[in-house]
Amino acid sequence: MKQGKGVENPESRFSAVLLGAAKLPGVRINREAYLRSALARRCTEEQIRQAVDESPAAAGIPVEILDKVAQDSIRYETAKVSALSAAAGIPGALALAATVPADMVQYFGHMVRIAQKLAYLYSWPDLFSGEGDEVDDATMGVLTLFFGVMFGTQSANAAVGKVAGMMAEQVAKKLPQKALTHGVVYPVVKKVAGYLGVRMTTRSFAATVSKAIPLVGAAVSGGLTFATFLPMAKRLQKHLAGLPLAEPSHRSAGSEVVDGEIVEERGPFAQATAEQRGSDATPAKAEEPRT
Repeated sequence: MKQGKGVENPESRFSAVLLGAAKLPGVRINREAYLRSALARRCTEEQIRQAVDESPAAAGIPVEILDKVAQDSIRYETAKVSALSAAAGIPGALALAATVPADMVQYFGHMVRIAQKLAYLYSWPDLFSGEGDEVDDATMGVLTLFFGVMFGTQSANAAVGKVAGMMAEQVAKKLPQKALTHGVVYPVVKKVAGYLGVRMTTRSFAATVSKAIPLVGAAVSGGLTFATFLPMAKRLQKHLAGLPLAEPSHRSAGSEVVDGEIVEERGPFAQATAEQRGSDATPAKAEEPRT
């Protein structure tokens, strides 16, 4: 079926909505402020300082504590997105109203918020460290993969694990730009974006969410609320918590920024990449969620 003039392809459609959501007021999370607030009741001042300066893993904070903090953040964001399901009045959303339902942009905005909070708890670097409203390609790439994990796409799981493995092995303090923008992970980013974009229409987006989440059977429309957001956030939390980057033994003191790619792969990351390469041989529409 041919696309009409001016109609974006699925990958571009998804990227446009993700970018619009990332630019909404209040969507970006200040990493330092969030970690200080979230860890205040469960960690010492020294642990919090080290978590901010390096990472929660470098501070030796047990994953069990991080899981409890993550659950608090998931509950908060779930309640917030449920209460704001009517998104017509959200500043900035109207700019996309001609092509994308405002409620979808609002929903994606809260997905971006919880993705940042979970990433910072499980020792990922600042996703929006630059100045101004611009979002760099590496951040767009990793957010796309996080969304893919939320929707249950297996190649996104493998790719997120690979990116985390790069940072853990190289002891990096920023996202691996090359891998995410034109390197080994980039083809998966494009594939996941295309998969989500195909299903991100007014009529099919709700069906995609309910298909991705077990037991949600009924059609989801309007404000995609508690029944969908909560399981999706928990899916991302479980995946990030299980990566080596979140382990307390991983430290980043004295490290330098690494912007390269791992050439030689070992252990579980080599296996994940092999599975990823096999899945990349199929078209985007074949990438269905698995539960």
